[in-house]
Amino acid sequence: MAVGPFAVPGSAQGQGGKTLRVALVQQIDHLNPFTAGFASSSMIGRMAYEFLTLPSAEDATPTGGLAEKWDTSPDKLTWTFTIRQGVKWSDGKPVTAKDAAYTFNRIMTDEKAAEANGNYVTGFDTVTAPDDRTLVIKTKQPQSTLTSLDVPIVPEHVWSGIQDMADPKTDTPEVVGIGDGPFLITEYRPNEVVKLKANPDYWRGRAKIDELQFIKYDNADAAVNALNNGEVDVVNRLTPAQFESLQNKSGITTNKAPGRRYREMLINPGAQNVDRQPIGDGSPVLKDVRVRKAIAQAIDSKTIVDKVLGGYGEVATGLIPPVFAKYHLSPEESGKAPFDLAAASRALDQAGYPKGADGVRVSPDGKRLEFRLVGRASENFAQRAADYVTGWLGEIGIKVTKQLVSDNEVDEKTNAGQYDLAFSGYATNPDPDYTLAKQTCAKLPTASGGGSSASLFCDPEFDNLYQQQIVEIEPDKRAAIAKRAQQRYNDQAPSVVIEYDNVLEAYRSDKFAEFTKQPKSGGPIVEQLGYWSMYGATPAEEGSGAGGGSNTGLWIGIGVAAVVILVAGGVFAARRGKSADDRE
Repeated sequence: MAVGPFAVPGSAQGQGGKTLRVALVQQIDHLNPFTAGFASSSMIGRMAYEFLTLPSAEDATPTGGLAEKWDTSPDKLTWTFTIRQGVKWSDGKPVTAKDAAYTFNRIMTDEKAAEANGNYVTGFDTVTAPDDRTLVIKTKQPQSTLTSLDVPIVPEHVWSGIQDMADPKTDTPEVVGIGDGPFLITEYRPNEVVKLKANPDYWRGRAKIDELQFIKYDNADAAVNALNNGEVDVVNRLTPAQFESLQNKSGITTNKAPGRRYREMLINPGAQNVDRQPIGDGSPVLKDVRVRKAIAQAIDSKTIVDKVLGGYGEVATGLIPPVFAKYHLSPEESGKAPFDLAAASRALDQAGYPKGADGVRVSPDGKRLEFRLVGRASENFAQRAADYVTGWLGEIGIKVTKQLVSDNEVDEKTNAGQYDLAFSGYATNPDPDYTLAKQTCAKLPTASGGGSSASLFCDPEFDNLYQQQIVEIEPDKRAAIAKRAQQRYNDQAPSVVIEYDNVLEAYRSDKFAEFTKQPKSGGPIVEQLGYWSMYGATPAEEGSGAGGGSNTGLWIGIGVAAVVILVAGGVFAARRGKSADDRE
């Protein structure tokens, strides 16, 4: 039976150490934390580097990481973080405020280094380290996100010698292996395996496991077979059929929880770079918002949730899912038109796109409404949802051709604007800033290939609302502005936000007694905002209650992209464009 290019035979507990094996279905783009875009990549980095603060395991409210405390000036323009004493890099050098200052300043001054997390620093004025334990961030205006900076802090003495963030050595253990997180990267074989060992000097204490292995599989079915055969220990992003097939199996426990990811279908709104120069080869017809809105009205999200997801999801209303209730749009607030093929067809008639003799519509200048739909060949969602979309759009006179390709090809095509329609998705955060920021003009691609736009959307009205919410300190007022920004997004339809995934996962409970959930009272194991589940993984002989069964948890809080096996892929803020997260 095929189990992937690299398999670990036998019992992990019987090989001289306790090993937790992770099945990766999504490819890895980079291990370099400045450029890591896929959720699989940023998830591995999350194990290797500490952050200033991170969402707690209890309820995802900010808790200390490298920073043990922080405060802000009365005018909210100066933030002072006190760095924890005694934290060491894995080469023995101390972690200081100067490392944090270097990290932020490198992102602020190096376009390539800003690829993954540049949005966090756009409002920064200066970042300094007056001494080894004091980090001072001064902002140009009040910024409501300073305790939600999902930026891995790197060692200055390692990275300051690297001039080019595109240098291949930045993806090697010699560079990314110098960390201060709960685990340290020791080996990377592209498309085969990434290995990490427990950090013996981790400031919270050593993990209970000795090694993490992330093993690449071609698809989710192969990963589930590996779980059944005891070749991996945890599987995430299961399809409904896979999830149900694993319930009540001896030695396996399943877990279901509301998630923080949304899935969408991008509609190329007229791709351009940050200098407003056209890029890509998207159909010019899609620049017409009337066409985009008609397409959006022809997508039946409920059918996709029911038929593709087997009911394991929720119909989407905006960019922020209901787990973050404060910023979530109710159906009444969303402004989205209900699914109605007849109404969508009438809208295209009225907009001047009549059907031709073959039933395919044409624009006033004779361009056929014939679009490509890009998606991941490895993903069950894309494979099945594409059939529904081509059928619905065909009924209103739009011809769709499916292009299901590799993860990297999807990333390359959508970043470059080389698509008409494309399935995508992102993990979101308790704070709405990152998700909203990825839709702004400032995140459009740069001439050198940077940028992190999620939808290649650029709209002055949306940008104005985004700026209003980030400087608004009063929570209720900020939430109202964030909702208005989502309403504007829906109205302009650069994508159709289709659904919010439930987290469906399973693990070998004959090998591992428990994992720390987030929140602890019934959240996901894998889709977390932090390293809690892997750091808290308890081998079966050390815990209690090991064995088969199912555990369907209700989640009121949070998640982060893929920790134990990625069958799709995020991060505390879904990192770089067409990723996340930090993209699927």
